[in-house]
Amino acid sequence: MASVSLVSAAARRLEGKVTLITGGASGIGEATARLFSKHGAEVVIADVQDDLGYSVCKDLESSSSACYVHCDVTKENEVENAVNTAVSKYGKLDIMFNNAGITGVNKTNIVETKKSEFEEVISVNLVGVFLGTKHAARVMIPARRGSIITTASICGSIGGVASHGYTSSKHAVVGLMRNTAVELGAFGIRVNCVSPYVVATPLAKNVLKLDDEGLRGIYSNLKGTDLVPKDVAEAALYLGSDESKYVSGHNLVIDGGFTVVNPGLCVFGQSV
Repeated sequence: MASVSLVSAAARRLEGKVTLITGGASGIGEATARLFSKHGAEVVIADVQDDLGYSVCKDLESSSSACYVHCDVTKENEVENAVNTAVSKYGKLDIMFNNAGITGVNKTNIVETKKSEFEEVISVNLVGVFLGTKHAARVMIPARRGSIITTASICGSIGGVASHGYTSSKHAVVGLMRNTAVELGAFGIRVNCVSPYVVATPLAKNVLKLDDEGLRGIYSNLKGTDLVPKDVAEAALYLGSDESKYVSGHNLVIDGGFTVVNPGLCVFGQSV
């Protein structure tokens, strides 16, 4: 039946798996929810954007089962409820995708940054990931299997690209991923990060105050293509599938080589 999936049954890489995606109503989370669903996963979308979340779930019903749960990732009872919802509805949790995050105010001057502005970003981007990882581990440990994935950023590897709060939060989630990969590996649970460069979304254009042409201009190293949400979803698909069964503690950077290039010194492509 063509309506069941755009992917052939043989290629449904998440068949029978249950996944919970925070921030799954838009952007990278939405793209991942749609891709995971096409690959046979039962998808639970957790977000604070209720209308969008219900709308995405309705679209996914033609591919596989999906449901929505309201979840503010800074509130432990709501994260716990989201995990419990996945388990009560589908019987287990195979993949936890800690994707919810905010950029916060676009300030790069530490003197002008308010403590409340810094803490707001840390609360969502770091504490939210801690809570998601904690409660996913709670149900995965007895099952002795599972994959926990977190959306980090190139800002978790380098400095000078974003605000202090955002950069600090992304460095921290990479550290949290590594620590929990060590702990949870004893229970057969894999923990990894995906770290994208700037993804071409309306949010990115708004934060950076760039139009489509301006946004394309920031892709300074790998020419001829732009980074879009589905590219990050594809990386998450790999980390959630059995194809990465021995990959844990890894930070998968999706940046077209940006973090390894110093454009001020690079001589490649120049006439000598």
